[in-house]
Amino acid sequence: MIGSDAYNYINVLNKAADASWMRNSVITNNIANVDTPGYKRKDVQFESYLMAAMTKGGSLDKRVDNINLNSLNGTIYTDYANLSYRLDGNNVDIDTESSYLAENQLRYYALLDSMNQEFSRIKTVLTSK
Repeated sequence: MIGSDAYNYINVLNKAADASWMRNSVITNNIANVDTPGYKRKDVQFESYLMAAMTKGGSLDKRVDNINLNSLNGTIYTDYANLSYRLDGNNVDIDTESSYLAENQLRYYALLDSMNQEFSRIKTVLTSK
């Protein structure tokens, strides 16, 4: 986390990228356990936390400024713990997990691209004469 107000957007994007990275690990773990009897799929909750942090009034800049980055972290939870696709109690569907993995990878790279664009904007401002 960069400790300057000039980097607020980058810090929020960084937190989102961290959550996406965590989700990638969780999804690959789900895929690895597709044949483990009794395994229940897991997922990461982050977007709802970000939305809650962004609902405070004011402009987008003010809302981003008011986010407490120390409390904005993703959490791992067991998804559909009572649901089972198979007789062995496992609820992981390989096709669904593969699509979630592809979606998450696109999200992660989009977040990295957004951070690079923010740094480019800052660099442009600092180097303009």
